[in-house]
Amino acid sequence: MGAAVFFGCTFVAFGPALSLFILTIAGDPLRVIILVAGSFFWLVSVLLSSLIWFVSVQVSNKNDSSLQYGLLIFGAAISVLLQEAFRYAYYRLLKKADEGLATISEDGRSPISIQQMAYVSGFSFGIISGVFSVINILADAVGPGIVGVHGDSQYYFLTSAFLTMAIVFLHTFWGIVFFAACEKRKPLHIAGVVLSHLITSGLTFLNPWYEASLIPIYIITLGMGVWAFVAAGGNHRNIRKCLACKRQESNQVMVYSALQVPNED
Repeated sequence: MGAAVFFGCTFVAFGPALSLFILTIAGDPLRVIILVAGSFFWLVSVLLSSLIWFVSVQVSNKNDSSLQYGLLIFGAAISVLLQEAFRYAYYRLLKKADEGLATISEDGRSPISIQQMAYVSGFSFGIISGVFSVINILADAVGPGIVGVHGDSQYYFLTSAFLTMAIVFLHTFWGIVFFAACEKRKPLHIAGVVLSHLITSGLTFLNPWYEASLIPIYIITLGMGVWAFVAAGGNHRNIRKCLACKRQESNQVMVYSALQVPNED
């Protein structure tokens, strides 16, 4: 039973992400490099936020449970702010790299667009965040024992897997919207990304009341997905073309030469 729970929750949490990686990233070495570098930026942000939280706990009264719970919320908020700060730093780094790639290319254009960079960087933040949030839970899912014996929720592993899947998609959408806002100089959109990230992080403190946390998080995920679609340049015409699945006729004019090869005698 433990193995079934482990593999089932793993596929729920990372199945869509694995499909996206194989179909959209794995075939391009440049995108893989951006993915690995983005994961490193996220790790550094979490390291700094963990250090701040650890120092706060050490200098505070460890016997005060309410104070420690407040410091946990404080640490989560600091982690969100540092993640978004490092997302901006990564955006600036990718912009410099994009200018360098355009300089050395033959046609003077970068081999990857800023929208693609936004997607891959957001995906990198999401996948590494999902791994760190659920890896210990999946390790416990193998056993021994089973959740719910002492009255706890038996849906703990399953809801954690669905929450991880939402976090992966949310970071991807946040990355797209954040990069588009930086390109178009829209600070309110950046503030919207940070605020939605803070709300999502705060909703996790409602667990184990999973209905109050998971449902709003998925509503935020859906809303951010629509926002990311619009920020990336999508519109209703793109949706109609995708649903119609019709090949566009080429507007190119093919010219045939009137000259013919002489027949051999």
